[in-house]
Amino acid sequence: MTTYIDGKAIALRVRDQVTADVAAAYPDPDTAPGLATVLVGNDPASAVYIAGKRRAVRETGMRDLHRFLPATTTQSEVAAVIDELAADPAVHGILLQLPLPAGLEANPLIDRIPATKDVDGLTTQSTGLLSRGEYGLRPCTPSGVIELLETEGVKMRGAHAVVVGRSALVGHPMAEMLLQRDATITIAHQLTTNLAAVARTADILVVAAGVRGLIGAEHVKAGATVIDVGMHRTANGLSGDVRTEELDGIAARVTPVPGGVGPMTIAMLMVNTLRAAQWVR
Repeated sequence: MTTYIDGKAIALRVRDQVTADVAAAYPDPDTAPGLATVLVGNDPASAVYIAGKRRAVRETGMRDLHRFLPATTTQSEVAAVIDELAADPAVHGILLQLPLPAGLEANPLIDRIPATKDVDGLTTQSTGLLSRGEYGLRPCTPSGVIELLETEGVKMRGAHAVVVGRSALVGHPMAEMLLQRDATITIAHQLTTNLAAVARTADILVVAAGVRGLIGAEHVKAGATVIDVGMHRTANGLSGDVRTEELDGIAARVTPVPGGVGPMTIAMLMVNTLRAAQWVR
């Protein structure tokens, strides 16, 4: 039997714990951790994502310090807003929603966010802290995957983990976080020669390639845990990078789309915002 991991339930437990911790540590709502989400332009998908993040901030008792900038905002104007938020002691976390409108460079803007407020874990400094195994804020989606694996009791130490995907947002930090938990790591991608043979060696298969339906039964060995990070909108609803229906009876555990990794990303953003507020500066 294949177990479908209930990311919604696990995310709710994480968010409930954050809510309790915020209430205990910050009885005055005016001193609660503040998250500044920055949305540039009117991309519909980004607007939906930001709305979900802002709602979660309020539901956990933290302060929603959202900033909206029109699509015509220049690079220097966005930089000035980030610098302002970085200097504001009431702002504990800063999140620059991606992608940005054409003409804006993301990386230089992201690197203006102090590591202590980098709730997305994407700055060069945060990446370095992760690589060295030092305290820092980790990217939310890989953190959510680790939380799922730990909650499900999936053994990482000594396991062979294959990460399909090499992005700075998920693939690279995911591999590093698994490695730090004593897994043996292989990083693959959609152009890997004989991807199916490589993927079939995995005890833990994390798929974050951004290619709908890339992974199927031929890629998965019996008893593996399969984590699908992909998210694709179709006429029939959401689907992932994994052809999940093919894995029934093959994988030991698999995350569905929707309802698997997605809810964990926002839950771990709440965790990061609280951690940022409690980081000794």
